[in-house]
Amino acid sequence: MPSTLSRSTLGLAAEYAVASELCRRGIYAQLTFGNQKKTDILVFSPSGKVARIEVKSKQGSDWPNCKGIADPKAFLVFVDYQGRELDASPDFFVLSERDWRSVLEKRVAEERARNPKRKIKIAPENYCIFVDQIGPSGKPYTGIGIKATHLTGYRGRWETIARRITAG
Repeated sequence: MPSTLSRSTLGLAAEYAVASELCRRGIYAQLTFGNQKKTDILVFSPSGKVARIEVKSKQGSDWPNCKGIADPKAFLVFVDYQGRELDASPDFFVLSERDWRSVLEKRVAEERARNPKRKIKIAPENYCIFVDQIGPSGKPYTGIGIKATHLTGYRGRWETIARRITAG
């Protein structure tokens, strides 16, 4: 890859890569466009089922400030370009809402073990809130950093989406 892509270019590359992987597997995928969206890709089954996908991309050591998903009909795909040459495919980690909740709970437990005095809670919408850490907005910091090692069991699990979108 070029030394460092801009955040928006990296995000688009990841969205197209995810759509391509889904189409290769016979799942129709349509990108959405805009700056303030909660859905990056819509997928459709021949029977009319629809699901939405949020894509997170990185070229560094982690995906910072992840807020994840809370909709049981949604999926989260992490795309890892770290250390990839231009002709190499990225790693994809495919999670359902339930998978994301499990990863989030483990990450919060790690943070609490690392700093027992830290006050962290998980919002019903499946993102963490650092209650005792106030951000520049004057509100508590939200989101959590995720590394590829936190997602190992979800690498290449495209069947997570395929099963849900094609289930009768």
